[in-house]
Amino acid sequence: MRITTCTGPMKTLEKARLCLEIIQERKAVDPILMEVGRLTSFTDYFLVASGASSRQVQAISQHMARRMREEGFKPFGIEGEQEGHWVLMDYGDVVVHIFYQPVREFYDLEGLWTEAPRVESDENKNKEN
Repeated sequence: MRITTCTGPMKTLEKARLCLEIIQERKAVDPILMEVGRLTSFTDYFLVASGASSRQVQAISQHMARRMREEGFKPFGIEGEQEGHWVLMDYGDVVVHIFYQPVREFYDLEGLWTEAPRVESDENKNKEN
């Protein structure tokens, strides 16, 4: 699938990796990108990450929203930003979950989606080569 942005066409995987790159700019803890498109019909990728405090979770989500807007993407919705415990950002084919670390451990989305293949970041791929 291709998405058209103000900067031209972008593949869904490229969009997901862009989200991963953006989330790492604010020092998100343990970001994991999962390909869930074969397991569900509502999105292609989940990006799960956490912050060390609810304030950091809010800062990460605000940064993500601003940077994605700069890249030409508007979210379909953002939930939970006020509380900062679990922020869900819906970009259609990429859904971003940003947790306060204890909340992430409690809900264990990675455990619920164990069958979903993990996608390496470009940074990790470059380290291996």
